[in-house]
Amino acid sequence: MRKYRQLTEEDRIEIYAMKQAGKEQNMIAAELCVHPSTISRELSRNTGLRGYRPKQAHQKALQRRFNACKAVKMTPETIGYIECKLGQEHSPEQIAERMKQDPGWHGPAVSHERIYQHIWQDKAHGRMLYKHLRIAGTKQRRKRRNSRDMRGTIKNRVGIEERPNIVERKIRIGDWEGDTVVGKNHQGALVTLVDRKSKLTLIGKVDRYTAEAVEKTIVSLMELLPRRNYTLTVDNGKEFASHESVAETLRIKVYFADPYSAWQRGLNENTNGLIRQYVPKNSDVRTLTDEQVRHIMNRLNNRPRKSLGYLTPNEVFYERKRLTG
Repeated sequence: MRKYRQLTEEDRIEIYAMKQAGKEQNMIAAELCVHPSTISRELSRNTGLRGYRPKQAHQKALQRRFNACKAVKMTPETIGYIECKLGQEHSPEQIAERMKQDPGWHGPAVSHERIYQHIWQDKAHGRMLYKHLRIAGTKQRRKRRNSRDMRGTIKNRVGIEERPNIVERKIRIGDWEGDTVVGKNHQGALVTLVDRKSKLTLIGKVDRYTAEAVEKTIVSLMELLPRRNYTLTVDNGKEFASHESVAETLRIKVYFADPYSAWQRGLNENTNGLIRQYVPKNSDVRTLTDEQVRHIMNRLNNRPRKSLGYLTPNEVFYERKRLTG
């Protein structure tokens, strides 16, 4: 029997994507490894007048937790620790769980509900801690393309139905999802690659949004990795038209998700949403420096994740247990 666990903002984005794809509740539950009643309860509690939307659903859930939590006195040291981690864009849940593991922290651990309470109290006094919350950032949107983007007509594409079953199980490092975060007026983009098991994220900038530029960036990001890479799953955008060259250079198998099936690359879609916290929609990504891109990548890869037992992607990918300060 699946154990009960609270849904995260990342889970809610995946629920939205799978609902849009017409998935039944029991199938969504299986994908997220939760009990079907968890999905049923989520949809009944957190659906608004305009249907189920992940940002609104997460806000509803947080408000209920905030209303139910009990006040816990926090020391100045505890507040300092929390606000330092918030400054690194860690979520309250990540901070609360990491406090329990951090050998450098000797104060009391507090719940994520108490951290949210501190943030809302801070906001009530006109301060800005809440700005570090991802739900306070840009609205998550599903990426849509027009009918002229060659979707489904890429030469020699290999569909996701031919991808080995082991990839779906997320039990090995080296199976990647790839996508792009497009800049203002489709001028420039960020190429994003995410390892399915460790959630390690690689980001590269292209000033010209072409298949050749995307191919070169993928190769440069992956060719120096210290591990074997097995598969790369991408969508059907024309920017991945050079997939055969990528496969040959990196000795990797490239697969294409079904058209308009974002849930098949849910991890990458969610990661792009996290990147939008730093690169809002309609930003000119061409103005980003290499140092700024590395900063975003480092923030994501050093952020503890619930699904990783509150280890960071760097710690899992490189198989090291290192707590960052």
